[in-house]
Amino acid sequence: MASNNNTRPVRRQRLIPAPSATTTALRDMPSVYAATRVVKRMSATQPGALKLARRFGDALVCVRYRHDPMSLHRYTTVELVVDEAPVAKRADLDKIVFVQLGYNETAYRQQALAHGARWDARRCLWSMPRRTAKKLRLVARIVKP
Repeated sequence: MASNNNTRPVRRQRLIPAPSATTTALRDMPSVYAATRVVKRMSATQPGALKLARRFGDALVCVRYRHDPMSLHRYTTVELVVDEAPVAKRADLDKIVFVQLGYNETAYRQQALAHGARWDARRCLWSMPRRTAKKLRLVARIVKP
């Protein structure tokens, strides 16, 4: 019986090469695409990008067509979403916070006074803007009132 060569799986070429000594050495070289100019930008839903939208799915953000003026080549580039994470809300640096300093920590107390902190006798805590607490490296000592 003759063997059928058409049943062999087709080997696909990797689009992104694995890191190697060669690729790490090339990181310092300027990109070939640095001199290219974007001539057209399309969203994933526009007619010129539908083929790529089927290929990359919901991860596709946009498609760009670039021209190289020296060698007269056209390059198609895609922008993909590769990661998603919630954004942590940054602390308001002007918000007044309360910091606990020990009675015997005179150096910290003098620095706090020099930066405009005030002693709150009712709470027995120092009040200052978060910016000041961060500058004096006292963020770990912030107490919720």
